[in-house]
Amino acid sequence: MIDFNNSSVFKLGPHDVAQIAPEVTPLLLQGEELHAAFKGSRDYVVFTSKRLIAVNVQGITGKKRDYTSLPYSKIQSFSVETAGTFDLDAELDMWFSGLGKVRLEFKGQVDIRALSQLIASYVL
Repeated sequence: MIDFNNSSVFKLGPHDVAQIAPEVTPLLLQGEELHAAFKGSRDYVVFTSKRLIAVNVQGITGKKRDYTSLPYSKIQSFSVETAGTFDLDAELDMWFSGLGKVRLEFKGQVDIRALSQLIASYVL
């Protein structure tokens, strides 16, 4: 499982969902849809209509992968922090029942408010 306490794992930027779809589609349930994808140097996260899927690319070749599924139904609360003038990173904190806090840090031009609305539409 991914170490969500290690914030360096999740300095994420926007990524094309279509490029990641072939890898994560086999994991999806019937009727589950991909909404957004964000990628770090190797690892990435995908927001679907039911959950967040965090993919930890492992090993030298990157062929080994750990898929962590975090269902929205287990989110107890969440918060977003927008980017500022000097701090250009946006942050998303989610508290999951049984897991605790998961923090994702986003670099670049990420519409963190739209991501918040996406999560809220499934959590609230």
